[in-house]
Amino acid sequence: MQILLALILLCYEQIAAQPLPSKAQLAWHKMEYYLFMHFGPNTFTDKEWGEGTEPEDVFNPTNLDCRQWCRIAKASGAKGIIITAKHHDGFCLWPSKYSTHTVRESKWRNGKGDVLKQLSQACKEYGLKFGVYISPWDRNHPKYGTAEYNEVFINMMKEIFTNYGPIWELWWDGANGEGPNGKKQVYDWKRFEATVRKLSPNTIIFSDIGPDIRWCGNEKGFAGETNWNFLDTAGFARGVGAPPTDTLNRGNYHGKNWIPAECDVSIRPGWFYHKEQDDQVKSPEELFNIYLKSVGRGANLLLNVPPDRRGLISKNDSAVLIGFKVLRDMNFKSDLVRSSKFDLRFGKIDGVSFNSRTNTMEIRNFIDNPVSFDFKEPIELNCIVLGENTQLGQNVRNFVIQIVDEKNGSRFINSTSIGRKRIITFPKTKTSLIVFRFLEASSKIELSNFEFYLIDENLVERSK
Repeated sequence: MQILLALILLCYEQIAAQPLPSKAQLAWHKMEYYLFMHFGPNTFTDKEWGEGTEPEDVFNPTNLDCRQWCRIAKASGAKGIIITAKHHDGFCLWPSKYSTHTVRESKWRNGKGDVLKQLSQACKEYGLKFGVYISPWDRNHPKYGTAEYNEVFINMMKEIFTNYGPIWELWWDGANGEGPNGKKQVYDWKRFEATVRKLSPNTIIFSDIGPDIRWCGNEKGFAGETNWNFLDTAGFARGVGAPPTDTLNRGNYHGKNWIPAECDVSIRPGWFYHKEQDDQVKSPEELFNIYLKSVGRGANLLLNVPPDRRGLISKNDSAVLIGFKVLRDMNFKSDLVRSSKFDLRFGKIDGVSFNSRTNTMEIRNFIDNPVSFDFKEPIELNCIVLGENTQLGQNVRNFVIQIVDEKNGSRFINSTSIGRKRIITFPKTKTSLIVFRFLEASSKIELSNFEFYLIDENLVERSK
């Protein structure tokens, strides 16, 4: 009896010790897809990394319209916008009191313009979340490289949160190209984070190692096919000495912190607008493939769409964004689970409960307990969407799907992680029987959805 009690307590401790998302992180997971907007002096100089020596007057959009940005973002299904309020060149898109390299010093609107004000107001009007990218690296500020710069950076963040909030996500880019002979800034990350937590406790903070969300390890928009929401950060530092990119891409199986991946990618080859790239915009089909490998692997997709020199999203980018929305709507319109008749069978019926109204399933005992969808009439499918109730964590660790075809042959799909959403594609198959076997889980499994689709076969080919 004592041994049994000890085993029960050990199991309970292991389950209790697993990281769980905060309320703010749960809300972030639901965002799925939103826009990044790189905008600043680089837009007008055709650079990607500004030197910080560009004259302020170079920033002069002729027809800036943040409402246009938001209309297009909303029409594309994006749920928010993150703007580069200060890139590495140090130029501030708001009239900061703590810099002389801002929109105030430019000739745009006679120094009276404020991009952050316009965008934050437009986001509220269109029901979009507003986020801010602010680079710690600053190639312009005279105090960069000294202890005083930390105070400057903190005061800039205070301005942003006080004057333009609520700020849903804050992006800290870790890039620093100063080199071995350049300025070395020792950032006071603890104070930076404490400042944000005090000003806006629900703001999600991004960096390569969190604290709330992490970089996916590449700029292609792809999360790992295995993607854990867990990450170990002990011994690592932001910007330098971060975990290897493959670890950032996959997470840590036994990670101590809930720090899910965000996948950033640009709709163009560059991050800032360059006219010569107008014919190099990714196609809707390419974006759909990226969606499958980001959102479809339990991460969020941050798609960069840079405004042009007018201060508008170009027609090339806009057309692709709408095409991307059309592809998602068309292909995920008809859920075969909802439109077909089937019997749901369990190996151990007392260990599973299923709600057909919401397509949610609780599996209390997954050992030797297959879940089978036995369809009354054969269906054709090539896509399965699963999702866990992430309030309880990420518990599924290993599972296999068996799809029995018309000739009684079987296609087996082995997988590991699910998370908030997992989209699995495969060649089109006609079947009457689909069996799920959950081989490993860290706790009780609660699946928030089962969805089966027949999507465009050409899109499946692209996703390989």
